[in-house]
Amino acid sequence: EIFYLMLQAAKLIGAGLCTIALAGVGGGIGTVFSALIISVARNPHLMKQLFAYAILGFAFTEAVALFALMMAFLILFTF
Repeated sequence: EIFYLMLQAAKLIGAGLCTIALAGVGGGIGTVFSALIISVARNPHLMKQLFAYAILGFAFTEAVALFALMMAFLILFTF
């Protein structure tokens, strides 16, 4: 009984700690697109190339969010 309650509490705490990574991802996505806006303002002729780099950076940053979410679900539903 007490072991089960402690396990449930540990699972919830672990999943909550995994979601802290989502705050970093939000900041990272904001940084990627703010850098895009600044770069296009400085050199509008490179818009296509800079946008491609921004989408690549967005995809890598979003992958971190998906990994964090996957870890939270693994912690919640596998133990």
